[in-house]
Order: sequence, then C-alpha cells, then structure tokens
Amino acid sequence: MNIINDFKLTIDSKSVNEGFSRCAVSAFATQLDPTIEEISDIKMAVSEAVTNCIVHAYPQSVGKIYIHCSILEKNTLKISIRDKGCGISNVKQAMEPLFTTLGGERAGLGFAVMESFTDRISVRSIINKGTTVTMYKKIRGRAIL
Repeated sequence: MNIINDFKLTIDSKSVNEGFSRCAVSAFATQLDPTIEEISDIKMAVSEAVTNCIVHAYPQSVGKIYIHCSILEKNTLKISIRDKGCGISNVKQAMEPLFTTLGGERAGLGFAVMESFTDRISVRSIINKGTTVTMYKKIRGRAIL
C-alpha cells in the first residue's frame, strides 16, 4: 500500500512520555475522521506498546522509543513502535495472554490488548538489538482517496 502521509517521533523511555505519544498518534489519525471509539482504540494500543518499551526494553536505563505512523490507502493507519532495548527471547510466548516476565502488578496483557484494539499486529525482536511492534487499524471514517 502507498503511504499518503506519515510522521516520526522519538521519545525517551520515561513514563511521562507515554501520554504524549498516545495523544500525538491519535491527533495524527484525526485526518481520517475516526470515531471516538476508533480514537480510543488507537490510544489504548499505543499506550500498551510504549509502556512495554518503558518497562521491558530498558528495565535499568532510559533509552529511545521510535514511533512511525503512516496513513495508507483505504483509510488504514499503520503504527510502528520500536526500541533498541534488550529484545524478547520468545515472541510467541510473550504474546500469550497473562504471560509476564516481571510478575507483581503486571498482568501480562499488553500484546493481547494491542491485538484486541487493532486489526493486525506483528512483532519482530532480536535479543540485545530491540523490538518493533507494528499495528494496523482500518478507520471507517471518510475516505481520503
């Protein structure tokens, strides 16, 4: 699919930046005239992906989180959230609901939440190189092409 419009954002992996990233992506998506529910879905998916970077990718330090959003043909929003952190040793296991490496207050639902609020998700990860989560969301708003 052709890219109609896109933007890139780099933030530090600090909790205070999670809300900003969620708002930036949802503001970008407004050009597709999404419903309130679609905006809510986007915010939730982005929040989970960014939080995963903050908590898991850089557990003992602050690193960079790279967000790239594209509007594709047929009102499709593509959101890629990437880190250069520790990586995930078993992506399939990490995507299972309730699986967590941290325990405690963590529910292990991050990927399940991302999947439930988007139409498609892919996760690529390399140990000590980082992880990229790419999500696609079809917006039922007005067509721009």
